[in-house]
Amino acid sequence: MLITTFKSVINAIENTYQTLDCTGAALVIFHNNELQVERYWGKHSAKKDARLVQSDTKFHIASCRKSYVAFAVAYALHHGFIQSLDAEILIYLPLPQQKELYKGITIRHLVTHSHGLIERNGEVVREFTAGTSWAYRDINVELISEIIQFTTKKTIAEILNYEVFTPSNFIETNWYNTFDDTFVDVIGKENNRHWSASLNLDGSKKNLYASARELAKWGLLHLNNGSLNGKQVIDSNIIQLATTLQSPSYSNADLPENGIFWFVKGSQAKKSEIGALVPNGAYQILGYTTVTLLIIPSENIVAVRAFNSYGNPEGYDYLKDVRAFGDAIMLDLT
Repeated sequence: MLITTFKSVINAIENTYQTLDCTGAALVIFHNNELQVERYWGKHSAKKDARLVQSDTKFHIASCRKSYVAFAVAYALHHGFIQSLDAEILIYLPLPQQKELYKGITIRHLVTHSHGLIERNGEVVREFTAGTSWAYRDINVELISEIIQFTTKKTIAEILNYEVFTPSNFIETNWYNTFDDTFVDVIGKENNRHWSASLNLDGSKKNLYASARELAKWGLLHLNNGSLNGKQVIDSNIIQLATTLQSPSYSNADLPENGIFWFVKGSQAKKSEIGALVPNGAYQILGYTTVTLLIIPSENIVAVRAFNSYGNPEGYDYLKDVRAFGDAIMLDLT
């Protein structure tokens, strides 16, 4: 059996850690369901007496939260609360004053970033015809959150807590509005220690935190089709639905490819956030804090990197960097 020290990816994380405006980082890698790497760097904040980053450190995972929203969408589809990915959103969002604006937009369009909506000056408008292009906008999460609650009569947080967090014994993952010393500061977000902290705990906001180890266990649930430590926690059909390529056919073959919010590797699309060396079938989620969860089923890999940064410093190419993360893992496996 090939034994690797994952030296390339450790070096990649150290390089990113030195490049970003951050004070702490983490790396967790499972290979063949065995923990191979668990490394921590730095502190929770820039304060002199700040706590060291460690196994229970909770990172703000930003858009990585969409992998949990994806579960709620797949859950609603699997149980028939939502008819299909191709159901128009107006079925579940009766908005007569905006009927023409939302007409023709489907659940599939929302979860693959192909909906074409954008908010400008407080008003939602069309950026492009649904299904014809791709753009990363937060309005789709806002709409899908409303749809989940309307159809299931539960919030996203309620679904995740009951269906995933409690049976998986996840105690370091959730939406939070109070913080203790296990939470990192988000460096670079001025005048806000905890970026996008919200009193709202329904799962629709950006206040989701997780430890690197539990984010990796979330990945293991996906790698093992809903099973964790020999226990079937999630119906495998829900996992498959969320992580199967669901994007509409674009005329531009270089646009990113998505499952339900997850970025899925189906080709060598030039705008993909997944590295060129990573095989097809892999899927990944990336947050604005540079937190990343990558799952490579064909290699039995789950990898998490976490930082407490906010956004991209001048000269930092986030796409190049996150692709290098996956490519370094593949180099270590060769």
